[in-house]
Parts: sequence; C-alpha cells; structure tokens
Amino acid sequence: MTSLPTDNTLIKTTRLATAVGVAVSAFAAPAMAEEPAKAAKEEPVELESIYIKDQAVEETSYQATTASSPKYTAPLRDTPRSVTVVPQQVIKDTNAMTLQDALRTVPGITMGAGEGGNPQGDRPIIRGFDAQSDTYLDGVRDVGSQSREIFAIESVEVAKGPNGAIGGRGAAGGTINLVSKRAHLGNSLDGGFTWGSDQTQRYTLDGNYQFTDTIAGRLNMMSHEANVAGRDSVNYDRWGIAPSLAFGLTTDTRLFLDYYHMESDDLPDSGIPYGYAVGNAHTAGNPDQPNYGGDRSNFYGLKDRDFRKTRADIATVTFEHDFNEALTVRNTFRHGSSLQDYILTQPDDSKGNVRNGTVWRRINSRVSNTTTTTNQTDLFGEFNVAGFKNSFSTGIELSREESRKESYSVNTDTTPGTSGASTNCNPSMVGGSSGWNCTSLSNPNPNDPWNGSIARNYAGSTTKGNTYALYFADTIELDPQWLLNLGLRYDHFETKYHAYNADGSIPTSNGPGGVKVAQKAEDTSEFVTGQIGLVYKPVEYGSIYISYGTSATPPGSTVGDGVDTNGSSFDTDRQGNLLSSDMEPETTKNYEIGTKWDLLDERLSLTAAIFRTEKENSRVQIDTNTYENSGKTRVDGVELGVSGKLTDKWQVFAGYTYMDSEQVDGGPMASNSVNDGNRLPNTPQHSATLWTTYNITDKVTVGGGAFYTDEIYGNVANTLKVDSYTRFDAMAAYKLNKHVDFQLNVQNLTDRIYYDKAYGSHFANMAAGRTALLSTNFHF
Repeated sequence: MTSLPTDNTLIKTTRLATAVGVAVSAFAAPAMAEEPAKAAKEEPVELESIYIKDQAVEETSYQATTASSPKYTAPLRDTPRSVTVVPQQVIKDTNAMTLQDALRTVPGITMGAGEGGNPQGDRPIIRGFDAQSDTYLDGVRDVGSQSREIFAIESVEVAKGPNGAIGGRGAAGGTINLVSKRAHLGNSLDGGFTWGSDQTQRYTLDGNYQFTDTIAGRLNMMSHEANVAGRDSVNYDRWGIAPSLAFGLTTDTRLFLDYYHMESDDLPDSGIPYGYAVGNAHTAGNPDQPNYGGDRSNFYGLKDRDFRKTRADIATVTFEHDFNEALTVRNTFRHGSSLQDYILTQPDDSKGNVRNGTVWRRINSRVSNTTTTTNQTDLFGEFNVAGFKNSFSTGIELSREESRKESYSVNTDTTPGTSGASTNCNPSMVGGSSGWNCTSLSNPNPNDPWNGSIARNYAGSTTKGNTYALYFADTIELDPQWLLNLGLRYDHFETKYHAYNADGSIPTSNGPGGVKVAQKAEDTSEFVTGQIGLVYKPVEYGSIYISYGTSATPPGSTVGDGVDTNGSSFDTDRQGNLLSSDMEPETTKNYEIGTKWDLLDERLSLTAAIFRTEKENSRVQIDTNTYENSGKTRVDGVELGVSGKLTDKWQVFAGYTYMDSEQVDGGPMASNSVNDGNRLPNTPQHSATLWTTYNITDKVTVGGGAFYTDEIYGNVANTLKVDSYTRFDAMAAYKLNKHVDFQLNVQNLTDRIYYDKAYGSHFANMAAGRTALLSTNFHF
C-alpha cells in the first residue's frame, strides 16, 4: 500500500481542481482494496475525505508541474514550449486581485490601453503580439473584453509563442488560460477581508461542502471597493459570485455545473496625455512622453459625466467519463455574455494643446455586448503502438460568437480643434467658455459643471463568428530519453459583419470608383496550425528540447471586441470610403530551443529558452484603397524562469525575458515602410520579475518582490514612449493559529511614478502609487 504523507502542514482541506480530484480517486481505489477490513469499519465519506487531505499536492508551493488542459499531453518539464503557471500561493502572497495583478509576475507580458473602438479591459500583449482575444477559461475561449477578477480563479497558465494547435485562431504571441475554483470532496470554509489605503475594502468567501460521498458544492463570493493611490477621483467598485456543483466525484462518470457572475461600476482613469514636443506631431528622434502637469494626481475626466459599467455571466456544464484507466471523454458546454457600457474622457492632445498648458477632454464611449456559445468535446488518454507509448488528446470545437457594438451621442456644445487650428483649447478657453471641454494641464478640476448632453446612439455594428475545429495532440515516448511532441488543428472560421443605422437600416459608403457599397461583408477562412517538438531527457528530472509552432489570425478574429490587426470585415478610410482588403489569415511561426530542470529533490524548477517569432504576412496598406498580406514582423528573444523552493522555508518565483523586436517590412506605402527597423509597440527589450518569501518561523513569513520593465513605445513609429521602471513590493504574514492569519502587503513600496499601459496615440495610463493592504483571513 502506498504510504500517505503525515506532515501536519498537509492535513488540511485543499482547493482541488477537478483533475486532481480524479487523480486522487484513482490512487484511493487500490489503497481501499488492499485494506478491506479497515474500509469496512469506516464510513466511505470519512475515508475519502481523510485521504484527500493527506494526498493533496502541497498548496503552498510556487512550483507547478502540469497544466490543467488535457491538450498538454506531457508534464510541463517534458513540454517543448515556454509555459508559466502562476499558482494560487503566488496569487495569495502577492495579494493579486485582478488578472493584471497576477500577470505582473510573468515577464514578457505588457498591458495595452483601450479607448472606444478598442474596448476598455484587459489587453495583454505577449512577446509583442496582442492577446486580448486569446484568453481562455478552463480551456474554452473567452472572447468578450473584460477587466477580469481573480476571486474565483485557482491559477493562471501562460503559454508563450504561437499556440494555434492548442488554442485555435489568433494566439500569435501565446495564450492565457484561467483555471476556475471548482467543487471538490471535503469540507472547508475560507474567507477574509482586506482593508487598505485609499479606502480599499475587499471581502471574499470560499466555501466547499461535501453533501455525500460523491457530491459536493462550492461557493465563491467577492465584494470590492477602492480608490487608487496617487490618482484623484478614480474608483473601482465590483462584486461577484461563482457557485459550483460536482456530481459523481470518485466515480467513472462526473458532472460539473459552474456559474460565474461579476458586475462593476467604476469611475475609470482617463490617463495622462502625451506632450507633443514639436507642433502637433510626434518625432522619432525625440519621442514624446506623458506629461502630468507637475502633479501625479491630476485627473482629466469629469466626475458627473464619466462612468464605466460591466457585467459578465458565464454558465458551464462539463461531463466526464472514464472508459478505463487510460481513456477519458470530456464534453464542455458553455454560454456566456459580457457587457461594456461607458463614457470616459480621453485626454487628447492631437491639436498640440499640452505645450500650451491645456487638455481637450475628448469623449470615448461604448455600449457593447458579446455572447459566446461553445461546445467542446475532448478524448484523451494513453495507448501503445508498436511498443511506443502515446499520451494523446483529440477533440472537436463548435462555437458561435456575436458582438454588438453601439455608443453614446455626446453633445459637448463646443469641440476644440474642429477648425483645424493647432492652438484651440488655449488657456483662455479653460472653463466655461469651452463648455468645460478644455481644462488645465496642471490644475484640472474633475468637478467642473459640464453642461453638455448625453443620449444613446443606437447606430452601431454586429460581428458574428462561427468556428468548426478538429485537433489532435500526442506525446510519443520513443524511448525513456526521447519524446516526440506533435499537434495539429484544422479550423473553419466564418465571420459576418454589418453596420446599422439607429432605425436598423444598413448604411453605405463609397467603394472603389465612387460606387455606393453597403457596409456589410463576410469572410470564410480555413487554416491548419501545428506544432512539433523533440525532447531529450539526459536524466529523469531534466530535459532539452527544440520545437516549432504556428498560428493563424483570420479576418474578424476578435469578433468586433478588440483590435483586429488583420482587417475587420469592413474598412473605411477617414473619409468613409470603402477599402478593399486581402482577407487571408495572418500566419505566425515560432522556433524555440530550451531546457527545463527540476532540482533540489525536484522542488525547484528552472527553465531557459531561446526563441524567434515571425509574422510573415501581416496585413498592410499598399495604396489609398487597398490592403494586402505582405508585411513582416519579428521578435528574437531569451527567456529564463525559476519557481519553487530553495529550502524548506525559502520560496522563489522569478523570470527574465529579453526581446529584440522589429518591423521588418511595413509594405510599399512610404507612411508604413518608413517604420521598417523600428521596435514593435508595447514590447520592452528587457523585463524581469522576482517574488520571494521566507518562513522565519512556523507563524511568521516575510517576502518581497521587484518588477522591472524596460522602456516601451506606444506605436510602431517609435514617436511615443514611456520610461522604464522598477517597482518594489513587500509582504509580511502572521499565523495566529490554524484558523486565523494576517497578511500585510505594501505595493509600489517606493511610491514610484510609472506608466503600465501605453496607447498608440494621445495618452498613457499611470499606475497606482504606494498602496498598503492588511488582510485578515480565516480557515475552517
């Protein structure tokens, strides 16, 4: 009989993901068979509950050994690509509350800014490529733009490099998968409240209850209210609930019912305007940077006008059945929707006002709703052919996505700059003479009595996308030292787009030759993506690999809810004239050589990789009315990572990424080709993260982190940039007893002024100043 751990630190109820629960059950069955007398004396529920508590993987570890998706057919150590898992303990110790907070611990990722056309919300950029629509929840794409919370998330998995064989369309720079907290066997109640600077109040509850020996339920709840350190007027309020039910745990057939609901009501940060050093144009020789007018707290929005409300609802039904120990089928059905509703002020300086000490309060607005219905069936397990062991996963994905986008009509009474004069919004216009649409750079007043009007604008657009996909992945054990990893996916993607007036009619625009053309279009793309990797294992705890992977980004890939760099289904120039487009998918390739080692009794994981990522047919404009797929971009880089325990008391989670990015070919138009050789936007050359903790005693833990990001450019012209920065964090935790503990986090310890998002024109977003958070947590 396999002996069980007896360390008291492991005797506690764990938050197990479904896959761990199934694995535990598989181990428990033979153990029960070997001791029938003992099993007969104890209630099954008690035996299984005790076993799960003992056998669980240690919760406090920073090290992750596997990914949650069955599409990864080998442990991370034997997976020939860069994958970083942010585990629950790192999320807890850093006091991460949002996806952006969690991703801060992963180098090579920056966050882009949104406005109106490009929606507000999380816009991660991985290895220089926009991944706004490459976020997944439990392995299923979650395309709707959101500012994602972390209260119902177990871990965050980041796969870097083109990942089409795993994720499907897009995935040019990689994918992000959020692993949900789901019901499991055992009883537990975890909760806490966090009070902090800037009126932060956060309450969370995570309760799991085992109803019978095979049925359990879990409930996660969250309420959050906070202002932002160093920023006037900005506030973020949200609440969420995530119930989960599981049936058939420890049996061959299991059913999971999961639901997620989150709402927010914010006064969003409108950002800081760029300075426009020369006239009203930027220059590459002297890139412009954000100018906050001498006071970091300056807020250029209007409290009585600006708002942002969001809502997300996601329902998931998952069915699993084990045919035997080596074969499992899983079907996931999901329906979800995400709503964005906002009016915010963009501190626009396209007319060159900042150099005169003024800012134009430009309007950005959006009312959008994105719905997604997906059915994904996976068959995975092991088989042997000709003496070779195969760990495989295959499946079918069917999905329908629809995004409907509208806005607000905002009458500002006056619109500085409409005459084309570069000095509109001059100091004499600050205040009532401009209808409060011009404000001071150095002393803006968010309480100005703006006297415009707001009305819903029901004209907008609808984008629909249908996906039919087949995929297969396999890890073949050629011998104990050599593994061959293969992946192949076929996608059929249909997208339809049409604009509509407020009365529902379809507007027209001037097409080539001046012919009126309806603003609607459709496209069908078929593409195959794949990956291949060879792994050599000189020892059991180490591997060396070489791999190649591809991805494809078809037209309409974001379904109207993000930046579509490969051409939306309908494009117009600034005069509203229809532009013809080559509608081929963009393709991205990745070449990578790396190594992974689990050292110090396999408690510490070390990774290193050298990579080249190329997009060879980027969509570029070749003349006034035409686009084609003829551009090229490239990112060469190095990545290092470490996670796990240096000693029993000392943990570390760290990484470094170097990226040499370049627009190689911008196409024949001079306005694009002039940028050839420039660095890609939001792609720092150097980025590094370090988070570490040390247990001084069994009750006291201290820790801290440093996060460095090199300077980044906001645009490919390299005329806009934000400076490099290093942010320091610190934490201390005290365990009063097994039921209560306290944790203090101080984020941005030195109160550094820095920008964490750079938009391609007009503005950048300033990060929060020093923030202190005191959490009281209880566990039963």
